[in-house]
Amino acid sequence: MLSFLGCKEQETSLNPQKENRKKIEMVTNFGTMIIELYNETPLHRDNFINLANNKAYDSLLFHRVINKFMIQGGDPDSRKAKLNDIVGNGDAPYKVKAEFNIELFHKKGALAAARDNNPEKASSGMQFYIVQGIICNDSILDVSEKFTNKNKARDFYKNALEKKPLLDSIQNAMETRNMKRYNVLMDSILNLALTEKNYKPYIMPKKYRKVYKSIGGYPKLDQNYTVFGEVVEGIAILDSIASVKTDNNDRPLNNVRIETVKLLN
Repeated sequence: MLSFLGCKEQETSLNPQKENRKKIEMVTNFGTMIIELYNETPLHRDNFINLANNKAYDSLLFHRVINKFMIQGGDPDSRKAKLNDIVGNGDAPYKVKAEFNIELFHKKGALAAARDNNPEKASSGMQFYIVQGIICNDSILDVSEKFTNKNKARDFYKNALEKKPLLDSIQNAMETRNMKRYNVLMDSILNLALTEKNYKPYIMPKKYRKVYKSIGGYPKLDQNYTVFGEVVEGIAILDSIASVKTDNNDRPLNNVRIETVKLLN
């Protein structure tokens, strides 16, 4: 569903609309995380609250865990999955419209929606991930900024018939995992977009660079997946889950289970 640091608790948020945020308590067999949901992403906020109120997440697994990247859960089929079962393909029977916001980014502790490769980048109705990531330097951030602009350029041309052969070639390279060709083609589409008057490249704000260089995160996902909340208590629980041993499918060898998810206020 998702194509793609041990540190102190985050004491403050950069989000300007943090007043009256709804808080979610997520109890796992590793401990409890408190998550604030962003008001700037009302579709995702309300969907997550509705699922929590209906106990849709209770007893589900974190079925995909990648250390220094993220932990992912929300597959409804994982509730009764056995240890050798392949999980990660279950979902709600609907998607949630993408809600990209330049003020919301993939810092450590960010809650974001997983998705498949649909052209509108609409989110999974249920599956989500929480970012662990890494501490970044300027070199990593420069590469990530360019990566974001490549995806932005691809989206810029998604309805341009004259670019369909190039877009189809990019899609084919991705599906066949020909990463060398994929990177060359993505460089090409970015270079084309930069010549367009209406294309506005993404420039990572300095204050976000500061966050990525202090608490960390995963900036390559910015503006490509919807971020709709953040962990405000329990970052250590995130680190503990992210460090578990996993199999070749990134599933924990021992179940990491979400016991309950409920609205606090």
